[in-house]
Amino acid sequence: MKVLLLKDVYKLGRAGDIKKVADGYGRNYLIPNGMAMIATPGAVKQADHIRKSADQHRSLLNAEMSEIAERLKDVTIGFARKAGETGKLYGSITTQMICDELKEKFAVDIEKHQIEITPIRTLGEHTSRVRLTIDLMPQITILVYREGENPFTADDSAKVEAEPVAEAPVAETPVAEAPVAEAPVAEASAVEEPAADEEAAA
Repeated sequence: MKVLLLKDVYKLGRAGDIKKVADGYGRNYLIPNGMAMIATPGAVKQADHIRKSADQHRSLLNAEMSEIAERLKDVTIGFARKAGETGKLYGSITTQMICDELKEKFAVDIEKHQIEITPIRTLGEHTSRVRLTIDLMPQITILVYREGENPFTADDSAKVEAEPVAEAPVAETPVAEAPVAEAPVAEASAVEEPAADEEAAA
């Protein structure tokens, strides 16, 4: 099915774009969550209006988030955990744990879905992007080390213990409602966001 995006959707497109997606992804996720509508001829006529409104709002949001993006760029956070001889953790480091650590150290309120990494289950250095906006995705390093060890150098410690910045809200880029008829789609409850790379098949 073809849909008109009403909001920026990570790994799919920007507001105002017309995309072909799997029926299930469109009807069960994008449309019920207000991210897209069926690309009817009437809706397509509003694409330029939606795109311009989104561009303006995105510029404002990027300006608000730029300081946080610069602050988080190349940051290293650490977790001391128990692990077996092969380096496998007794448990895992989740995206929520990473969010909590970023909030505590940098006063940045991040949602777990903005951390682009699967649960970490091994010792070592892992990298992730933090999706502040569709344009701003600073990369951070997550260092998982064995309890009782201190793998940080003086420079690494400085990154971890940096002074916090003022908390700022993080949200999807909102878009002014387009003056078009709502797509005739039945209300559906939100489901967990599927990976767009798997679902947004042309």
